[in-house]
Amino acid sequence: MQQIAFIGLGNMGAPMALNLLKAGFALRVFDLSAEPLRRLADAGAQVAASPADAVSDADMVISMLPASPQVSRLYLGEQGVLATAKAGALLIDCSTIAAGTAREVAAAAAARGYTMIDAPVSGGTAGAAAGTLTFIVGGAADALERARPALSAMGKNIFHAGDSGAGQVAKICNNMLLGVQMIGTIEAINLGVASGVDAAVLSEIIAKSSGRNWTLEVYNPWPGVMATAPAARGYAGGFGSDLMLKDLGLAAEAAEAVQAPIALGALARELYRRHSAAGHGALDFSSLREL
Repeated sequence: MQQIAFIGLGNMGAPMALNLLKAGFALRVFDLSAEPLRRLADAGAQVAASPADAVSDADMVISMLPASPQVSRLYLGEQGVLATAKAGALLIDCSTIAAGTAREVAAAAAARGYTMIDAPVSGGTAGAAAGTLTFIVGGAADALERARPALSAMGKNIFHAGDSGAGQVAKICNNMLLGVQMIGTIEAINLGVASGVDAAVLSEIIAKSSGRNWTLEVYNPWPGVMATAPAARGYAGGFGSDLMLKDLGLAAEAAEAVQAPIALGALARELYRRHSAAGHGALDFSSLREL
């Protein structure tokens, strides 16, 4: 049976790892927090004492970490994955990071004889739990085919965006648009409610009209409209506002590098910066309604 090491069991990583277990993969997991390790152990995963312990016998390594610095440390550190992983292991990073970092780590992996792909995801925590994520892959096509059985256990759609780093570029383009859509949805519902229209009624109207979008229909930011959305539980869990701020920063860096105008993306970044500075960074990104 193929052995997978999974490192990073946050709001996204933990349900992704659980879906690998459900699909019958042998899993060895590591995280800095004890609670998700207990949860995965109860589901049948082996718990590793360190990243090096997790990857030493793994045929495939999957990581899901918050940002570029953590990915660089995990793979390039003295006791990192590239120094300790089994020869021939396939390396898959599902984090959303800078495309330059993804290319740097992939090049270092190749220099040591490993094959690596960047495979950031879209679909949020609900998609992670349901196994319906979208994987946006950068790297060699044959490496993607090696990864496909595991990715298919965690997601419904798999796209090959191009060479190393291309998955990250596509992902930050998507998330910049997501941030802009969330702000527009919040403003539209707020205007309607302030003018006396019920939020649920307005949401239903827009969902059947030209303003329809994912944030409105799947992730409604208004409390009382959608029982499954973070807005229904005080904006706890979900995709943190600080993570959205990070992704909008990555989009700004990418735009500067190629001199692409992102006026709305820049405005979205500023609004999330203010939201985070006001102490709401740990809340779901739909909590921008409270800014």
